[in-house]
Amino acid sequence: MEAVYIGLGSNLADPVQQLDAALKALAQLPKTRLVATSAYYSSAPLGPSDQPRYTNAAAYLETDLAPHFLLDQLQAIELNQGRQRKAERWGPRTLDLDILLFGQHILDDERLCVPHYHMHARPFVLLPLAELCPADFQLADGRLLADLLKHCPVDPTLQRLHTPAFCTI
Repeated sequence: MEAVYIGLGSNLADPVQQLDAALKALAQLPKTRLVATSAYYSSAPLGPSDQPRYTNAAAYLETDLAPHFLLDQLQAIELNQGRQRKAERWGPRTLDLDILLFGQHILDDERLCVPHYHMHARPFVLLPLAELCPADFQLADGRLLADLLKHCPVDPTLQRLHTPAFCTI
């Protein structure tokens, strides 16, 4: 089974409830086990500032699914929870599920970029991820998570909210 890390985000339709429902859906994926979840964080939106704050988290899965099949499953969860894909990037959404890391795979095609292409600059991704990984965690591309955290821009608006009820760590 591959170790996979998923980034979760929502800023519409009760974001905490959206993340709770998404974690339950992740736990139901075939050939997959939800191992642990991070705390929830609140952050200012990227892009247009005239939208609600985001609630973000990370999840650690173990899966036998192929990367693109897992992506299909994640997009189905997003759609099931009311996600509408629009041309507008960084707009408001009910749910966003991103594959951050997929074992030691490095992928870069029209559908999937792993490690996630911009995670190094997003404290709302790195801080939840760091809760799930050991201090010396190394990404498939050789970067250390500790180094990414050290060089990540500081976000003074980022707030740790709470740990979800079904956190397994």
